[in-house]
Amino acid sequence: MGKNNSSIKIVCENRKARHDFFIHETFEAGIALVGTEVKSLRAGKANLKDSFALIKNNEAYLENFHISPYEHGNIFNHDPLRRRKLLMHKAEIIRLFSKTQEKGLTLVPLKIYFSKGKAKVELALASGKKNYDKRQVLAEKTAKREVERALRERQKY
Repeated sequence: MGKNNSSIKIVCENRKARHDFFIHETFEAGIALVGTEVKSLRAGKANLKDSFALIKNNEAYLENFHISPYEHGNIFNHDPLRRRKLLMHKAEIIRLFSKTQEKGLTLVPLKIYFSKGKAKVELALASGKKNYDKRQVLAEKTAKREVERALRERQKY
């Protein structure tokens, strides 16, 4: 492992996103969080299911990202589903906004992780898959797996 990978701690992943979407491009963004949210994230109490990113008034936001309230918190605990601001360069946000205006493209969070102590989100510029696309990808994976298995069996003899 390289030096950079040792400082990355993955909190949660949206595995279903790669199944439901074609990923065209990925971006890294910081997340503006309050104190108890950071503690909950470090404890791994987060869920990316059904979350998405949107751009409003030249600012990027993460919607429907669930961070469970901190167990040892007090009355100042956060709302689990609140809108969270994403920290990106203005030029990047404008570029993403123009891309999302195209037909069928959306911003989907793939994973949340800590890099050098800062909470980050990996965003993907993606377009939705139809059911027949999903079946086709699954069939290709199965065929590839069978070919590899056959080659391994053949090498044994």
